[in-house]
Amino acid sequence: MKGLYIKTYGCQMNVYDSVLMENVVKPLGFSVVGDAEKADLVILNTCHIREKAAEKLYLELGKIRLLQKRKEIIIVVAGCVAQAEGKEVFRRAPFVDIVVGPQSIATLPELIVKASRSKGHVINTDFPEVAKFDKLPAECYGSSQGSSAFLAIQEGCDKFCTFCVVPYTRGAEYSRPVNEIFCEALKLVANGAKEINLLGQNVNAYHGECEGEVCDLGRLISHIAKIENLERIRYITSHPRDMHESLYLAHAEEPKLMPFIHLPVQSGSNKILHAMNRKYTAEEYLEIIDRFRKLKPEIEFSSDFIVGFPGETEKDFEETMKLVEKVKYAQAYSFKYSPRPGTPGAERKDQVPEEVKTERLLRLQKLISEQQLEFNQNVVGKTIPVLFSDKRGKHQNQIIGKSPYMQSVCTDDHEGKYKDKIVNVRILEARQNSLLGVPFTDF
Repeated sequence: MKGLYIKTYGCQMNVYDSVLMENVVKPLGFSVVGDAEKADLVILNTCHIREKAAEKLYLELGKIRLLQKRKEIIIVVAGCVAQAEGKEVFRRAPFVDIVVGPQSIATLPELIVKASRSKGHVINTDFPEVAKFDKLPAECYGSSQGSSAFLAIQEGCDKFCTFCVVPYTRGAEYSRPVNEIFCEALKLVANGAKEINLLGQNVNAYHGECEGEVCDLGRLISHIAKIENLERIRYITSHPRDMHESLYLAHAEEPKLMPFIHLPVQSGSNKILHAMNRKYTAEEYLEIIDRFRKLKPEIEFSSDFIVGFPGETEKDFEETMKLVEKVKYAQAYSFKYSPRPGTPGAERKDQVPEEVKTERLLRLQKLISEQQLEFNQNVVGKTIPVLFSDKRGKHQNQIIGKSPYMQSVCTDDHEGKYKDKIVNVRILEARQNSLLGVPFTDF
């Protein structure tokens, strides 16, 4: 067997795509290796959401080039940088063999064969009429991902937020049929998944076909929840504009659906939200939060924030801080605005100075960190169900799992009996980014 090394950057959708690429090249005689030095084929599955994420690609390519000088390696750049930059990748890194966009990964085997024969640059960044999900062989789907698996149900975006490249790198919104999703979920559970994470760039915009009717995300969750031995369902990433009644009800009524929603708001300023083309107000966002909390009091939220979008004043930023104080997030992600070429935001003349963005980001992250620590501390003394995978902790015999609220929970597992199981854990200590506990049976 020839060695295949895949390095994945960015979102969970890229993680899912990497699994698909692994499966689609297996018939060519490749098997996964954990070290690039043992590889005959290297795939870098890239992210283009921020400039820093894109630059990581070229740093990594420099390292792979050193290996390529010692042995023959086919280098593939895949993902959103491949789609956005295309032939520019070859200009900056002429030793790359293949550039392939997210919608064209079904053609990867033929691209590899072509590159092997021609020893030249090969590229496919088309947006095919037939969705990639329909072009990939059935055996690419549902392979073992462990106790927590990803399943893409929707891809692409029609929102055109002025800071975002996703519509240009992932294309228009597409929803997979319910039957395809259900069959893949069955295979994942049969291969050991106890938790399924439903994925989409706008996952709650899902509108797949089911027996001649349109099915939304709430109804899809209720359908998937019927699968025996599936114990947890999550979904990511939601857009506030796409909330719908059946999704509210699913959170209120379906015990397998975790009480935790990642709902990016980006800003608390209506002026900035309008400039971002988000098409909701801070007040409407807070109404969504309130509705969920009334239906499911134990529900918690995470979010994304962009600091220093063009035109953001101190008053605008303070409105973001006030929104964070009102919601009290269990966790959240925050970044400085990064102009992406080709997006309307990058063309604006009122860019915020870098030092101002940095100062605001530090203030926001301090508040978010305080809220996250407070939320974690509130769990101390409680017993919570934790799904453990094969992820190991820093200390010997330590294993790490996830709570219903996506908190990392560490415990000792000397006998290896907790792997791939949901275990009730008594929480003894809370840290900024993790919890420490003991399985209830060990008391």
